[in-house]
Amino acid sequence: MTWEVFNIIGTIAFAVSGALVAMEEDYDILGVVVLGLVTAFGGGIVRNLLIGVPVDSIWQQGLLLKTALVAMMIVFLLPSGIIRHSMKWLYFFDAIGLAAFAIQGALFASNMNHPLSAVIVAAMMTGIGGGIIRDVLAGRKPVVLREEIYAVWAMAGGLAVGLGAVQKPLELYGLFIAIVLMRLLSLKYKWKLPRRAITP
Repeated sequence: MTWEVFNIIGTIAFAVSGALVAMEEDYDILGVVVLGLVTAFGGGIVRNLLIGVPVDSIWQQGLLLKTALVAMMIVFLLPSGIIRHSMKWLYFFDAIGLAAFAIQGALFASNMNHPLSAVIVAAMMTGIGGGIIRDVLAGRKPVVLREEIYAVWAMAGGLAVGLGAVQKPLELYGLFIAIVLMRLLSLKYKWKLPRRAITP
């Protein structure tokens, strides 16, 4: 049940995130749908490839596909003023999707009895995969490749799940809130990973 809840939360959050980016880039309704679906399901597809789950299992998620489409259409049909205000919430939706899908991916790999390394990778790729594909299709530099801390929080969630530190539903929801908060705090205070630029 917990796995399904995180799946639904992540799907809605990333579908909305993809739709907002598409509208910000002035895409038409087809572009909104494509970018929203890619953001919502891209990470799960990449994860499935890495841990040996058939990719076509996505077509068995009819309810999630419909949920994503409804979320995108609601955003698309909102008045312009509300949409412009919603752009300020883009990073918030992104943080929710990151946290929900990181935990969902970690639970998925853990339930398949994969080793800790695979659980961490599954958490990271489920959390960031859709966002990377979204940004590339929108002609943007992927957020995860910027100096802002992003993928680290997904990996931390995967580590917590893989080590068995969080198992009960309340603990998992607490981890979800913690990842969202840490992602938003890293944006607010501009926390960065070490970087080194090579200049001519």
